Amino acid sequence: MYYRQLGRIPKKRHTIFKKEDDSLFREQVMGTKGFSGTQSILYHHHMPTEVSKSELIGGYTPQFEKQGALSHRHFYTDSIEKNGDAIGGREYLLGNADLYIGFINVSKAMEQYYRNGDGDEMLFIHHGSGKIRTMFGTLTYRPGDYVVIPIGTIYQLLPEEKTSVLFLEAFSQITTPKRYRNEYGQLLEHSPFCERDIRGPEKLETYTEKGEFEVITKSRGQLHRHVLAHHPLDVEGWDGYLYPWVFNIEDFEPITGRIHQPPPVHQTFEGHNFVVCSFVPRLYDYHPEAIPAPYYHSNVNSDELLYYVKGNFMSRKGVKEGSITLHPSGIPHGPHPGKTEGSIGKKETLELAVMIDTFRPLNIVSSGEEIEDKGYMYTWLEK
Repeated sequence: MYYRQLGRIPKKRHTIFKKEDDSLFREQVMGTKGFSGTQSILYHHHMPTEVSKSELIGGYTPQFEKQGALSHRHFYTDSIEKNGDAIGGREYLLGNADLYIGFINVSKAMEQYYRNGDGDEMLFIHHGSGKIRTMFGTLTYRPGDYVVIPIGTIYQLLPEEKTSVLFLEAFSQITTPKRYRNEYGQLLEHSPFCERDIRGPEKLETYTEKGEFEVITKSRGQLHRHVLAHHPLDVEGWDGYLYPWVFNIEDFEPITGRIHQPPPVHQTFEGHNFVVCSFVPRLYDYHPEAIPAPYYHSNVNSDELLYYVKGNFMSRKGVKEGSITLHPSGIPHGPHPGKTEGSIGKKETLELAVMIDTFRPLNIVSSGEEIEDKGYMYTWLEK
């Protein structure tokens, strides 16, 4: 990410910075990879270590099903009945050692605060609007937003209307694709989006009151409760390269060609052992004999997950808005019968979908069968 600043900060790092009552602001360096990754410096009214109570809540690691027959899978997220706030309402669906993926029906505001100490989070907003208050400032969200929240960020999600979210909890940092950045970190001219499309925190809201404020911390596979003796959003100012940010899928500029382009042209984010891609409305291939539908291909080294957001996905039958399909490594996948022929001569697609490719196999939670289309593996059989 690029440099940003909000609020008041001193002229030099690690120097005296005083409040009106002549007491010191408390400087916090927050960074990744020790002191060699991206970082920001925050200035608090109170010591961020001022904790009055610490206790273990328990594990959050989802329970996965035993390995069965290798199959393509299809799940309906609109059949998920669980709801709640953005933390308690999480329904884990898939995962491995690099990330967890799931869905949230956000029906109420968070009363407590939350931070993920195990890795970055990505929230894809399918429906709904609201705001996310963070220690770096407040973000507003709307449908189509990818919200990337760095490890260790304290935040609170406050919906203005019922919100549905596809979430990804990574055990690594989520960044823009390396091949779209130059040696200085700037997005290149051929990137499908640029810094103008990225929104950082819009307003720094500073709360200085003392009291008891609960922060749920996720770390080491466990949930922990920390009660701070002051408001957790007490930051007077900050600057740096580490902060939460938002990119809307509608601002992704698709890369097209004379013949069918491979999935990496849709890449939007990457983390350790996974990528996230955006399929957006676009013109089809313009070679006179082009076949717009994707060719059959084998995921030799990756699992492919697709979340269907809007429109008719041109290579699939039987999926709907909110569907999740999983095409695992080891067996080929591709268009349903008739979809290849039906794509010939088409000029454009209006589909909207999010794809997550993982380079280690994804496991499925034990409760996944409750929302599964169990006949999906056999939908390629021509009648």
